[in-house]
Amino acid sequence: MSASGVLSFTQQGWEQVLAKVKRAVVYLDAACAESLHWGCGSTRLLEAVGGPDCHLREFEPDAIGGGAKQPKAVFVLSCLLKGRTVEILRDIICRSHFQYCVVVTTVSHAVHLTANHVPAAAAAEMEGQQLVFEQLEEKLCEWMGNMNYTAEVFHVPLLLAPVAPHFALTPAFASLFPLLPQDVHLLNSARPDKRKLGSLGDVDSTALTPELLLQIRCLVSGLSSLCEHLGVREECFAVGSLSRVIAADLANYAPAKNRKKTAAGRASVVFVDRTLDLTGAVGHHGDNLVEKIISALPQLPGHTNDVMVNMIALTALHAEEENYNVVAPGCLSQSNDTTAKALWEALLNTKHKEAVMEVRRHLVEAASRENLPIKMSMGRVTPGQLMSYIQLFKNNLKALMNHCGLLQLGLATAQTLKHPQTAKWDNFLAFERLLLQSIGESAMSVVLNQLLPMIKPVTQRTNEDYSPEELLILLIYIYSVTGELTVDKDLCEAEEKVKKALAQVFCEESELSPLLQKITDWDSSINLTFHKSKIAVDELFTSLRDIAGARSLLKQFKSVYVPGNHTHQASYKPLLKQVVEEIFHPERPDSVDIEHMSSGLTDLLKTGFSMFMKVSRPHPSDYPLLILFVVGGVTVSEVKMIKDLVASLKPGTQVIVLSTRLLKPLNIPELLFATDRLHPDLGF
Repeated sequence: MSASGVLSFTQQGWEQVLAKVKRAVVYLDAACAESLHWGCGSTRLLEAVGGPDCHLREFEPDAIGGGAKQPKAVFVLSCLLKGRTVEILRDIICRSHFQYCVVVTTVSHAVHLTANHVPAAAAAEMEGQQLVFEQLEEKLCEWMGNMNYTAEVFHVPLLLAPVAPHFALTPAFASLFPLLPQDVHLLNSARPDKRKLGSLGDVDSTALTPELLLQIRCLVSGLSSLCEHLGVREECFAVGSLSRVIAADLANYAPAKNRKKTAAGRASVVFVDRTLDLTGAVGHHGDNLVEKIISALPQLPGHTNDVMVNMIALTALHAEEENYNVVAPGCLSQSNDTTAKALWEALLNTKHKEAVMEVRRHLVEAASRENLPIKMSMGRVTPGQLMSYIQLFKNNLKALMNHCGLLQLGLATAQTLKHPQTAKWDNFLAFERLLLQSIGESAMSVVLNQLLPMIKPVTQRTNEDYSPEELLILLIYIYSVTGELTVDKDLCEAEEKVKKALAQVFCEESELSPLLQKITDWDSSINLTFHKSKIAVDELFTSLRDIAGARSLLKQFKSVYVPGNHTHQASYKPLLKQVVEEIFHPERPDSVDIEHMSSGLTDLLKTGFSMFMKVSRPHPSDYPLLILFVVGGVTVSEVKMIKDLVASLKPGTQVIVLSTRLLKPLNIPELLFATDRLHPDLGF
């Protein structure tokens, strides 16, 4: 059992898929493609397919079918085999010439039974049977046009995209985000005949929408498979309302009952709601190069956790925008390149300054090994200096191929260092530090009034000024770090001024960004009236008030703000840091905010007996492995902080950090204002 288990778990899953793909047309959906991308790379899949042609295709309604000389297809899908997904399958197969179809789903058969409303007792009796998959196999043969053709449907838990040995993401659940107080009203309106929920503290599995509950069950099924691979029986803990539902579902997941009885190892799985601390997600205090890279460079199409690296500099093309799509982009994941992978892990675990020096060192060493005419230079690393090293490889195909992964990371670094967003990073950081001091010395109304002059229409903005999206990031920072608000006349007046200024700015934008379109529910600023814009901004501020009150139900972790005194400036103390410190507190107190989720009658009896006699309840520091799952996304800096903190507080304890996605500041407003939080699209 080791932290690198996240990589072996993913690779083992993909080996089962690769065993089926020889000379097949392979259809992947985005989440499975991302798992492959980080787990073993598309090269590994192409090698397994064999043959001179590339037969990888995106699973979508308009996907090209298989030709007369393509009798075999493999579909690798991250969703339930139901509804729209099955219709797309049928349409692709019907317009093809397949005689052999394999469908791999990352969702277990047990969850398919749940999705088909099979009662738990009946599902338990069907353990070991694969009726849903067998029925689909018959359908596949029917669609291929001959019941004697071959069809296979089976489950492989391709849950993770392993970013590092101790850190992995769950691409299929990138949109999963904890609930806000306003969601309680929506849940209540959907259950008029049931007891009304008073707050997020009352939310349990019975209160959630069927779609969200099914999404959670899909995640739980994958996490159970991970625990099986690691050989552990898990004790589940939670901080936050949605985390409590997920942890309870994992603790009581019926198909895992036998696995838990025979597991040799033990582990703590602690779920934490992202919404309890959005300061860390939108803040710029993380001194990490990778965070800056993913904030500055454009997202890799179809991915949630990787970026596009412009590779034009290694070609003879001119570096002009019309040429950018001529050359395939580079990326950060280098799963098949040992040297590049080692550099990537170093970038994740070092501060910005050390990271850029490490990039330079790797480039110099690679150039030296290839006998390229390198000119050594010491001192500060500049983007121009890195580019001069990278361009040495330009006309040497052998050297280029030998160090392709390293060159992609080098280009990503150089492009980020000279990106305008990186210069702005320091401006954000300075303003955030100023805000921290102001929050301690002034009322919230004064802090908002400080922000007011920065809200400028597009005609008055320079590159140094904040865009509407960046202003939203600052507002989220202010409300999250401040916490529970005292609502008075001054606050209401200050908020109203900011609202009016923002509403006017939205109206005057030359073009509404996708985020502003989502917030205003309007495609173009031309027809966006001030009245409509103001209604949208009022709703936005309802969300900001929700963010401020997100920790109101907590007792220990009520604040992430540390006031200043005569020796120290005011500072931000991440909630994740507080949680890890509490877990490994030397006196092992029973934490009121880190709730243990009982797994059936035995645990309930223990809890009952503990009222009368000394029976110790499970504690998250009891076991040699801690799995910390942040629901709603995590930053690179937070992952490093958790890893370092566990190593210092309890050496020898292994830690795996899991999360739904890798975060950059702009992701948070996108997730907050998503309209499908309670009704996720499950593909059917």
